[in-house]
Formats: sequence, C-alpha cells, structure tokens
Amino acid sequence: MQKILIVGSGFAGTWAALAAARAVALQQREAQVEITVVSPAPELHIRPRLYETAFDEMAPDVGALFAAVGVRHVAGRIERIDTVAHRADLCDPQGERSALAYDRLVLAAGSQLFMPDLPGLREHSFNVDQLANARALDTHLRALAQRPDTPARNTVVVAGGGFTGIETVAEMPGRLRAILGQDTPVRAIVVEQADGIGPDLGPVPRPVIEAALAECGVEIMTGTGVVAVDAEGVLTSTGQRIATHTVVWTAGARAHPLAAQIPGERDRFGRVHADRELRALGAQDVFVTGDVALAATDDAGHTAMMSCQHALSLGRVAGYNAAASLVGLPLHPYSQPKYVTCLDIGPWGAVFCEGWDRQVLQTGAVGKATKRAINTEWIYPPAPDRQAAFAVANPDYVIVP
Repeated sequence: MQKILIVGSGFAGTWAALAAARAVALQQREAQVEITVVSPAPELHIRPRLYETAFDEMAPDVGALFAAVGVRHVAGRIERIDTVAHRADLCDPQGERSALAYDRLVLAAGSQLFMPDLPGLREHSFNVDQLANARALDTHLRALAQRPDTPARNTVVVAGGGFTGIETVAEMPGRLRAILGQDTPVRAIVVEQADGIGPDLGPVPRPVIEAALAECGVEIMTGTGVVAVDAEGVLTSTGQRIATHTVVWTAGARAHPLAAQIPGERDRFGRVHADRELRALGAQDVFVTGDVALAATDDAGHTAMMSCQHALSLGRVAGYNAAASLVGLPLHPYSQPKYVTCLDIGPWGAVFCEGWDRQVLQTGAVGKATKRAINTEWIYPPAPDRQAAFAVANPDYVIVP
C-alpha cells in the first residue's frame, strides 16, 4: 500500500485531499493508495471570515466529504517530519504519540499570525487569526458594556493596515455601538507603519479605501506602528499614547513552523521554495502548498499570496501531483495568472479589484454582493458527494473566471 500524507485540512489541505483522491480514482488505484489527512479535527476553518461574527458558519465539517471520496482523517497534530525516513510524528488529542509513514507528503499546514517581541503584546492584545482568537475578541468586546464609560473602553486600535486590518477595523464602529449603545462616542483607529493604508494593495484602490473607511468612522494613522501594549492603551513609534482596552493585532503572517523542517530554501515568511509542480526543491517526495509554499503563479515574476484565493488552486495541484507521481499520471504545473482582490469595508460595502495592479471594478453595494458570494459560497467545500467533488477537484479548475 502506497501512502499519501496530507498535513492540514484548511483550504489547501482539503482540496489537496480531493484532488489526490480524484487522481487515484482516474487510474483505478484506490486499493493500492491510501490518502490520509491529519488535522486537529475534520474541519475547514474559514479564516477569511474571522473578522465577522457568524462563528457557527466558520468551521464546516469535512469528515463526510473525506469519507465520500475515500480519504481517511486522523485527528491530531504533526510535530516532526523526517524527510529521509519518510515519516511524520503525530500527537493525537489524548497526547499519545505515534509515527505515520508516507511515500508522498503534502504539507498544507497553513500560516500563523506573526507576533513580534513587543512589550505587552501577547498579554494585552487580541487577534482574528484563528477561530478561537476571533471568539475571544468577541467575548471581550461584549464584556466592555460592564466597564465604566471611558474613552479607553470606547476605543479599538487595530495594529496593521493590511487586508485583515482594514476588514477588521471597518466592522468595529458598528460592533461597538451595538454593544455600548448607538449614542456612545466610539473610536476605531487603524495604525499602519507604511506611509499609506493597505501597502500591499498598492496605490490604485487606496483613495477608495480611505474614503470608505472615513465613511465608516475609522481613523487612519500611517507612518507609525504600535511598539508597546498594556491594559490601558498602546504606545506608537512616534511617541503617541492612545487609551484603549482593545488592541487587535493583524500585522503579518508566517508559514507554519513545520515548513522549517523541510530541506531547502525559504523566503522571509518561512515559505518553502517550490518548483512548478509544487515539489519542495530540497525534498522531491514532499509537495508544499497553500501558505507554506513559495510558488510562481505565472511567468511574469508573480508569486502566490498567502491567501485563500491561491490556496484553493495550490491545494488542487499539490494533491493531484502527489498522487500522479505514484499512479503514473503526468504532473500538472501550477499556474494561476488571474489575480483578484475583494476587500470588505463594513457597512460601506466592498472593493473588488482585478490584476496585480488592482484596478477597481466594483465598489460599495455591488462589491459587497461579490464579497458575500465569495465568503459564503465560493470558498466553502462541496457537498459530500464523490462525483460532485471530483468534478471541481481537477488541478486546472478555474476558481475565478
């Protein structure tokens, strides 16, 4: 029995499993190839939605889906990968340890929020990186109503004005007023080190974003960063003190630490350099995908972003290729030349852009309708039906037409 081991059941991991199962089925090799997914639970956490509060919709169960396509799920976490021995060490939910052998490994472990060593950051800040973190922030916000009415209570500071920071801060005036009262003088401030908001989004959509945030009641502070946090506020790099009981940290992500166990070169985010078939350059039986992979999307010098949009295709290609390399199918080069962004800006709506230069195509309510379709339909796993899943699990499936 040949074994494919997939680490992670997020966007990349789930689609890697479906694509691998499809490839094995094409060659009628189900009896000879075992596909196993390891993650804490058979769930796909919808991380792009964690700035929202519909938490019951954000961890769809994929156990039945895996069963429908012949994929085994093992609950636990992989702690160590030995690429020489082709073995991964597992710790299950009860703390028991065992080893899983593999012929092909697909590393789809995702990313983690980057938390620098700033005074008070870990003790006094919140984030929306994982579902448990988003729930903790919501619990904290709701408890603010029990505190005395002070400027610190009524103020939220979001550190980091990138994609997640913008989407998070745009929701805050409305969330605070719903908890504290519609007439409460709330403040929502986004602090960004770069000279402009949304530095990775480029200059084209920036005027639209700035105007939309202003309409939502958000204050923008650029050219400065948070350097210290305590229970009563934050200190910025320009020496300004902001009184607040709520600091939300959104400043950057890093590849899962397991990526450091794969031989080969990594970029500054810890992502493993991959070839066009998504094999790790330093370990040819390991395929890297999603947020742990540094992969070219086209021949123009662009590389995949650490985003759901790219993970959906990266997962399909990595899973298919892992299986194809075992069952005799030709490998499929990864390519994702079309790039779009859809940025939610609270009650104002959303901004939908196309291309790496982010040309604005939709704004306001029209953009919001597109964002809602993305967040509630496009990125969710398919129904637990074998043929329906295989129909959209091929490696050249076009997610964004």
